[in-house]
Amino acid sequence: MAATPDDSFELYDIKVEVVAPEGARLYCGAKIGDYFELRGEMLHLPDGQGFSIYSLAAVLPFLAAKQRDPHPHDWMASDAEIACPDPNCPSRLRITRMARRRFSHAETTAVPLGARPAR
Repeated sequence: MAATPDDSFELYDIKVEVVAPEGARLYCGAKIGDYFELRGEMLHLPDGQGFSIYSLAAVLPFLAAKQRDPHPHDWMASDAEIACPDPNCPSRLRITRMARRRFSHAETTAVPLGARPAR
């Protein structure tokens, strides 16, 4: 019987937090310190707290890359703040890596491990 190959991989859990200068007026409905967490593909917000869809849209394209280990010279390894999409708002969305989480290829897709991508 052939051994089952290890199909595991790891992603960082991510915390995205609203930061801004003390006393700044924010226009997105957020408060300094508001946050959400990304665990795998699941977004989690604290009970009773919302998050602007416009702020979410600004940060969303970076999250999958931030979950992975980039090359040490890649700017994704060093840059961690995304500007609020409202040009009049001084807030930033700070992306922080937290613990690593292990996943199984077979449990995250129907495509078999080692399958060649369609072209």
